[in-house]
Amino acid sequence: MESIPHPIPRTVEEVFNDFKGRRSGLIKALTTDVDKFFQQSDPEKENLCLYGLPNETWEVNLPVEEVPPELPEPALGINFARDGMQEKDWLSLVAVHSDSWLLGVAFYFGARFGFGKNERKRLFQMISDLPTIFEVVTGNAKQPKDQSANHNGSGKSKSSAKASRQSEPQAKMVKVSPPLKDEDESGEEDEEDDEQGATCGACGDSYGTDEFWICCDICERWFHGKCVKITPAKAEHIKQYKCPSCSSKRARV
Repeated sequence: MESIPHPIPRTVEEVFNDFKGRRSGLIKALTTDVDKFFQQSDPEKENLCLYGLPNETWEVNLPVEEVPPELPEPALGINFARDGMQEKDWLSLVAVHSDSWLLGVAFYFGARFGFGKNERKRLFQMISDLPTIFEVVTGNAKQPKDQSANHNGSGKSKSSAKASRQSEPQAKMVKVSPPLKDEDESGEEDEEDDEQGATCGACGDSYGTDEFWICCDICERWFHGKCVKITPAKAEHIKQYKCPSCSSKRARV
């Protein structure tokens, strides 16, 4: 629930800066702070909203009680769907609603302070030059080189992550490639078909030799580590891995 202690933006540039700050906060909630966001979105609580704040932070809170609210409100009840779908799909859904809310807030300010046609057009163009939260969360964002290199040091983290993935020892039940049949049971052609035909149980993409994979010990499906948010280092401490789908089934029993 946002009480707006921040200066109210009145120009196109100020509204855009407000948009960028809120957007950065929401992206943090859905990416780097995702574990904290997941815990705070407790389905046992009342209707909760995800707020992005102008100072690049975020909060999960109850909606405002006043009607109508001083600002447009985010999607209500995001916590209720948390355990009813795969985490990847739930985060994507929250991201889409967050994009809609950001646009609503930006153009609320535009309407409130009388932006004309050219000002609204310029504001929308500035916003459109940025990847949507949905694109960032799902990995489909295509950022300019200078922006992607400086955004939270992502250029350095990607290269270091790749290096660590190659150097770190694998956990006992984690394999970098899907299992292949024994040569006694099938020929080399069958092994190649098995490897090439493997797909991620979360995103559906085909197997790649340069990617980290993990197998669910319950359903025996394979997943990209990035799709289920498991790194080689984290896998070292997992005795029995259960994918999000199997975990949610067990919780409902």
